[in-house]
Amino acid sequence: MTKQELENRLIDFAASIILLTITFEKNYARNHLLGQITRSSTSPALNYGEAQSAESKKDFIHKMGICLKELRETFVCLKIIEKANLSTDRERLTRAKTEANQLISIFVSSIKTSKNNP
Repeated sequence: MTKQELENRLIDFAASIILLTITFEKNYARNHLLGQITRSSTSPALNYGEAQSAESKKDFIHKMGICLKELRETFVCLKIIEKANLSTDRERLTRAKTEANQLISIFVSSIKTSKNNP
């Protein structure tokens, strides 16, 4: 996967989460989680762009780590939304969880590779 393909995938993921939030049941939990998941799901795309212009290998790994952290936060948030039945679109929710999990794996692998390359 190229850098541009990964960036596009992150952008698509962020957009899919925004579309998912439209299906949330209206209540206090919805309001809280809507803001949380919107922030955490859009952050990886933004930080990945920053990582591409990192000033050093250490800076790159740090920014990739932020992406990973935010993806994990989004994944846990999706699990909470699922358990609490806050979304009426189960199919979109399942796809979002699958994509989050795949993106997490990509970032874990990329960070490991970066740390192991001299």
